[in-house]
Amino acid sequence: MTFHIITIFPQIFNSYLEEGILSRAQKNNLIKINILNLRDFSSDKHKTVDDRPFGGGPGMVLKVEPIYKAVQFLKSKSSASPKFSSLSANKIKSQKSKIILLSAKGKRFNQNLAYKFSKFKEIVFICGRYEGVDERVAKYIADEEISIGDYILSGGELAALVIIEAISRLIPGVLGNIESIEEKRFNSLQSKGGWPVYTRPAVFEPKPGVKWNVPKILLSGNHKKIDDWKKRASFRS
Repeated sequence: MTFHIITIFPQIFNSYLEEGILSRAQKNNLIKINILNLRDFSSDKHKTVDDRPFGGGPGMVLKVEPIYKAVQFLKSKSSASPKFSSLSANKIKSQKSKIILLSAKGKRFNQNLAYKFSKFKEIVFICGRYEGVDERVAKYIADEEISIGDYILSGGELAALVIIEAISRLIPGVLGNIESIEEKRFNSLQSKGGWPVYTRPAVFEPKPGVKWNVPKILLSGNHKKIDDWKKRASFRS
């Protein structure tokens, strides 16, 4: 699966993508992450990608033109290029590809959407910045607007990382054994949110006379009773 990220801060992704799950997934050729600098698609020598909003108002707005050019650039790339795969002018709107504008006013991202998006071959993320993105991007270019929560971020870069990791975890082979257990724990009780987990020591003393104990049932070895406890102890959303 290939993720394309359109951003004005391409270096912001380096550290996170070089560690943990996403790093391993890339090294194992399970996912590809391609980052495009939006400024490369500006039409002036100053690489301008924003301008003042029509009608007045504070801040600057990302322009539609460079975003359109960046998406068209992806569409024009053939599957023969090692940096890009199946995006093409007639497939960008197909069931195998999706263009997502990361926006505070978008649809709330959740695990169900992660499953849905994991079926695509390619996803393009458009990362907003400043006071917003020209509305014509949402209207004519993006397939969907997505938000990761009811709060304001400085841009869509963190949201892109959140969504990419949530999707990547669902791709066969990406997760290791420990993380697979975590995934199953969430999935088996998704409507409830999962159950509490503990590990050694069975008794922790943060200070003399104070003991934080693991529930005795988890130390019993009785798997049926433990399963029943997990169902009763599941967190409610």
